[in-house]
Amino acid sequence: MAKHKNQQSIEEALQEFISTNKLQSGIDEVNVREAWERVLGNGVKQYTKGVSLRKQVLYVNLTSSVLREELSLGTSKIIEMLNEDLGREVILKLILR
Repeated sequence: MAKHKNQQSIEEALQEFISTNKLQSGIDEVNVREAWERVLGNGVKQYTKGVSLRKQVLYVNLTSSVLREELSLGTSKIIEMLNEDLGREVILKLILR
């Protein structure tokens, strides 16, 4: 069945809607929170107080200073794993608080 000129796939329509309404940053933030829990697991999740994404910088508030120090040694690897989980480069920098 041939497509008419004004027809598009659901995926194309959703991407256009997201772009038109400037929703991508909010979607990215939700996806990053979920990826943080998936990639780093429940052990880190229980010490995570907050995760937020602003201008490709991921801010993570942790309740354990020991864990913060341990994770700070591998920030580039964490960024790589999160971006891989997300399927594209969403995070450029990680700041642990």
